[in-house]
Amino acid sequence: MVLERAADALTIDAPAKINLALHVVGRRADGYHLLESLAVFTQLGDRITVEPASSDRFAVTGPFADAVPPGDGNLVLAARDQLRAAFPQRPCGPVSIRLDKNLPVASGIGGGSSDAAATLRALNSFWQLAVSDLDLAKLGLGLGADLPMCFAAKPLIAGGIGDNIEPLADFPSLHMVLVNPGVPVATPDVFRALASRDNPGLPPLPARPSAGAVIEWLNQTRNDLEIPAKALAPGIGEALLALNDAGARFARMSGSGASCFGLFGDAVRTAEAAEPIRRQHPQWFVAATQSGGAPADGAS
Repeated sequence: MVLERAADALTIDAPAKINLALHVVGRRADGYHLLESLAVFTQLGDRITVEPASSDRFAVTGPFADAVPPGDGNLVLAARDQLRAAFPQRPCGPVSIRLDKNLPVASGIGGGSSDAAATLRALNSFWQLAVSDLDLAKLGLGLGADLPMCFAAKPLIAGGIGDNIEPLADFPSLHMVLVNPGVPVATPDVFRALASRDNPGLPPLPARPSAGAVIEWLNQTRNDLEIPAKALAPGIGEALLALNDAGARFARMSGSGASCFGLFGDAVRTAEAAEPIRRQHPQWFVAATQSGGAPADGAS
């Protein structure tokens, strides 16, 4: 997450989270599913800006602003309130928060969770709380299982309910097109429709993966939520078909859907692939982007 300061304002990126692979490997007694997931974060995302204010304020701008709940259920406000409540003895004064909402909501790319993680990081700095990253991530887990992943915002393997984080050093940057067919998918509905909750885990990663080696590895993996999500939202299958028709080296649904990603060899191929999908499906969200990591190998 990139943090910028300008006068009294502080701005931080909230990148999209892409589950390159997501295996459901069990279920806890409390109903939470146990996962093994390889996740990366893109240059594309939302932005959080905080400024001093005489009373708490919240505003949303951007192409998906109208889909953001203004009060209860908003993870940005929940993150603000939870951090303030955790430090009642500290001067956590009123703050103005603006969310630039560039990512579709309920779309399987961690938009709300990434917004909340960015809010925690921004307010930790703004209020000068000096809370460690580890403690912020633990606090964020109360807002959702994706929060620790989104707080790390780097290539990682996540286990448990998403809270066991293993950062991946030297993981390659990947060029990708993101497509969302404009159909929100409720994660609880997808998990309820899951046929098996006790599946094999992720295979071992290559020791020093290139982009090409990652794609070979991905062909041995799954997103266990893709089949039930496609049954609930057939538009997911259409999005995957569009990515494959555009020449993706690999295409899959991210998270619980409905967003899908297609991997391409370089930035030029990625931009060229996104354009015809936009023309053919003007109602869809389509974006060419790149994940964080070491420079992509550019192999075709």
